[in-house]
Order: sequence, then structure tokens, then C-alpha cells
Amino acid sequence: MSKKRIKIGITHGDINGISYEVIIKTFQDNRIFDFCTPIIYGSPKVAAYHRKALNVSSFNFNSIPKAEDASPRKTNLINCLDDNVRVELGKSTPMAGESALISLEQAVNDLKEGKIDALVTLPLNKDTTKSGDYSFLGHTNFLTEKFNASESLILMTSETMKVGVVSGHVPISDVNKYITVDNILKKLKLLNNTLIKDFAIQKPKIAVLGLNPHAGDSGTIGKEEEEIIIPAIAKAKEEENILAIGPFSADGFFGSDSFSKFDAILAMYHDQGIAPFKALNFGSGVNYTAGLPIIRTTPDHGTAYELAGLGKASANSLRQAIYLACNIYHNREQHKELTANPLPKYVVSD
Repeated sequence: MSKKRIKIGITHGDINGISYEVIIKTFQDNRIFDFCTPIIYGSPKVAAYHRKALNVSSFNFNSIPKAEDASPRKTNLINCLDDNVRVELGKSTPMAGESALISLEQAVNDLKEGKIDALVTLPLNKDTTKSGDYSFLGHTNFLTEKFNASESLILMTSETMKVGVVSGHVPISDVNKYITVDNILKKLKLLNNTLIKDFAIQKPKIAVLGLNPHAGDSGTIGKEEEEIIIPAIAKAKEEENILAIGPFSADGFFGSDSFSKFDAILAMYHDQGIAPFKALNFGSGVNYTAGLPIIRTTPDHGTAYELAGLGKASANSLRQAIYLACNIYHNREQHKELTANPLPKYVVSD
């Protein structure tokens, strides 16, 4: 199977943060053009502002009117904004929020129409994306709705671990509402499926964390493990043939090297899984939205206002997000080829 050069759409995120700095640093290394053609959904004016602030003179964007005009081996940029846009480095502004959403909407439209192959979103500030009655709840929810997916899963990935979250971005007071047998089973099925199709792991081994301290201590510190999580794991094994093991106590699991023995981990709530993930992988991790018909990745950092314009931001996580998007694209294509014409099943009788 020949590996084509993937068209990667990249949203510029918050224009007052580090997005343009990490974009410039990423594509200053020409080797990345060997396997992808980047298309930035942004603004030449904003790009020029950041180049000047960073004192970068040896890098240029290739301005194009539409994705179809993208040139290989160039950092292509589609202008999504008007000339009234204003950059205020390190500040949280409504204009930055509006600019981030405009970029995202245009990139998603092109993704729907097949003009780009995958999407990499740079971070925005949800406080700046509130407009009237509309409140942007994050890329994951937005893309799940846009592509009519019944389920999606936050999946943090690195070379050392993959961590999914059952309850997603919800207040800690609401976590219990999401800890049900059916919901855990749905997330295990989705995680198992994405490990097979998107990560080319034939028989994934998944660790499931408990909800309570010490995974409930056999029911002495909460009943959720005994009444919900263990039955969900049993159903996953018996009904779906999923190799799920647990529940594990999160502190001991991450405190030892237990995570290295599994292909992925399913945590019950956000900080239970993502806090240790970032402690061990910050700057090299990638957030992947599993369960969607499209491919979307994003770096593991935020807007980093405190670093804006200083030239100190690391581009490693953006590079990893681009690499992962390309790898998943090829893995999906390979999976389609391998399963396109399965051998017929025969019943052998005596």
C-alpha cells in the first residue's frame, strides 16, 4: 500500500497564545513535508504579527484561497478572518475566541467535504468562545455533534501509554451519573475498536481503573466497583470478547510501572487519568478524539498565554499530533484493505 502525503488541516486556535509560534517551529523543519501537506486555517495578518514578535525572518506562509490550491512542501494558509482582527499577546479576548471558532468552522466544513484528510486543532480558551446564548463546550463535544457520532472518547496518547476517560469533561459532582454498567461498556467497546482500527493493535489489553480510593477496598470505601465496574468488565469479556482487566487502584497503578503492561487504560473521570498522564508525558502527549468518522488530534498543552511572543514554547506536542493524525489515517486505510473481502465462514460437521 503506497503512503500518500496527507492533507492536514490545522486550526490556529487562540491568536493571543502560542499557536502560531508552535506552527512556525514545526514547519521550519522541512522533513515533515515528506508525509503531509499542512493547511493552516488562520490569518496572514495574525501570522505576520507573530513572526515579527518572534523575530522570525526565514519562514514564510503560502497564502491560498482554498484547500484545493495547497502546495506540497509549503506551509499553506487560508485566510479566515477580516483585516479588523487584533492580536493582544497573552490576553483573553472575545475577538480571539471568535477568531478561533471561525477557523474551526471553516476547517470542519472542508473536512466534511473531503478537501482535507485529517484535522489538528490548536488550543483555544473556552471563556472567550461564549456568544449570546451559544456556549462552546470544547472541541470534543463540538465535533461529536458535527459528525453525528453516537459516542466519542477523550484518548490521551503517547509512546508510553493511552488513557481514555468514561465521564469526559464534566464537573466532579456529576461524575457518578456517568458511572453505569452500560456507559462503561460503551466506552470499552469504543476504546477496543479504536485500538484495533486506528492503532493497529490486534488484540488490545485494556486496564480499567476503579472509582474510589484503593478501588473501593472490596466495598469498604464505596460500592461502585462491586456493583458497577466489575459487572461492566465481565460483560465486556463475555459479550464483546474484550480483554479488559481491573478495576485497579489509580494511585498504585500509575505509581508503579503497571501501565506499561497494557495497550490502554480506561479511567473513570478526567483528572484520575489525565493528571498522571500529563505528569508523565507533558509536552509529548497528544489528545485524540476516538469514535468519530473523521480524524482529529490536538496537542496536550493549552493557550499558554504566559509564553506568548517569547519564543520559549515547545512545538513537540504539535509535531506529535501531526504524526499521529497521519499514522491513524494510514492505519484506517490498511484496516479497510485487510477487512474488505473477509474469507467466508464454513461450518464443519462430522
